[in-house]
Amino acid sequence: MESMKKVGNPSPVFRALTADDPEPEISEIESLCMDCGENGITRLLLTKIPFYKEVVLMSFECEHCGFKNNEIQSGGKIEERGVRITLNVQTERDLNRQVIKSDYTSVKIVELDFEIPAQSQKGEITTVEGIIDRAAAGLKQDQPVRRAQDPTAASLIEEFLTKLQNLKSVKNPFTMVFEDISGKFFVENPYAPQKDPRTEVVRFVRNTDQDHILGIYSSSKVGVEPEIMKTNSGLLRKINENDFTLEDLHGEVLQFPTPCPNCGIECQTNMKLTKVVIMATNCDACGHRSNEVKSGCGIEEKGRRIEVKVRSREDFSRDVLKSETCSLEVPELDLSVGPYAVGGRFTTVEGLLVAMKEQVTSQGAVFIDSADDETKNRISKFVAELDAVLEGNREITLVLDDPAGNSYVQSFTHPAPDSGITITDYERTYAHNEELGLNAMNVDNYEKNDN
Repeated sequence: MESMKKVGNPSPVFRALTADDPEPEISEIESLCMDCGENGITRLLLTKIPFYKEVVLMSFECEHCGFKNNEIQSGGKIEERGVRITLNVQTERDLNRQVIKSDYTSVKIVELDFEIPAQSQKGEITTVEGIIDRAAAGLKQDQPVRRAQDPTAASLIEEFLTKLQNLKSVKNPFTMVFEDISGKFFVENPYAPQKDPRTEVVRFVRNTDQDHILGIYSSSKVGVEPEIMKTNSGLLRKINENDFTLEDLHGEVLQFPTPCPNCGIECQTNMKLTKVVIMATNCDACGHRSNEVKSGCGIEEKGRRIEVKVRSREDFSRDVLKSETCSLEVPELDLSVGPYAVGGRFTTVEGLLVAMKEQVTSQGAVFIDSADDETKNRISKFVAELDAVLEGNREITLVLDDPAGNSYVQSFTHPAPDSGITITDYERTYAHNEELGLNAMNVDNYEKNDN
């Protein structure tokens, strides 16, 4: 019997909400109401939100008792690293920052020694003030019972609730720490495209226990050899020693199917192994094209900072190999882009600047429409300044800062020094090593360590 074939153009599983698609695909499921025990209706919408990728929006309503509930869950892949964001709240504007949190986000308010554990609340799109209000509502929920059964505990909670509500007046600055082992947390930057002076972002390598919480297990942990390895066929298969030499791998372009990062439909990815791993994806369904570069070697002994003077059209043509751990800066525009925003890629100086512009004008649009006039004007001014740079009417300095030391910029005068490039190797800080996973690396008796 022949397998069924799709008719027409395939439709993405997760579709963006646009004016051209006024009727998104909404699934309705009859489900149990946890409030009255009757059956209600759950509506599911699979869509895409910039900065948060694919999400599943769920809305439940019970016609019997009127109970309603809304939830949001990530529908995309789990990030390779967890994220920890420290926010210093100093003004009421900071309270209005939009926040996207997953089920795995824990929240700490340092000054009150207060913590909302991960998985104690469902993921949601809210604000900093909304997180405080939800925490207060949760503490108030059983207060009438406590006053009757334990007046002392109820009094202490009332006192704490007062402190919690006082935070919203922002008479004194306070610090909130958000940690998400799935890497699916985001807090709005009201200073975009400039660097946020009140947040500190650290991406960390998960430990084994955290992987298990997310449902990530290695085949050795579950005691089952992957079927694909048993059959010795498919994408992954066992190879014997000397079956392939390093020269064979370097001379071959590998091809394998992957879901399109834009529409989710299966497409073809080409991979070339050199001293770095270069991957290029082309989706026939939506036309999306992307390339990604990952280091094919280890982490260098020192970090590397490369300053490129962009003074003419010739400088735009310099080849650039940017690793996924490399951050970008343009001091003249007060612009700073984190290492994971643009990703690893092999491109040119002009290509990097265009990618930085697209990062602000497309993905950032999720908050531009609802932003105040000041933010909209700042974004427009920045785009105009960046356009002037791309047209060659303004000189800038492009700074690549890579703690792993795996980034490269083409020199026009090699092996002689290039006056347009300044390279500085530096010792990494503890924070750099933490983000690269070096602090947790065990090099002594590691074969005996289960983790």
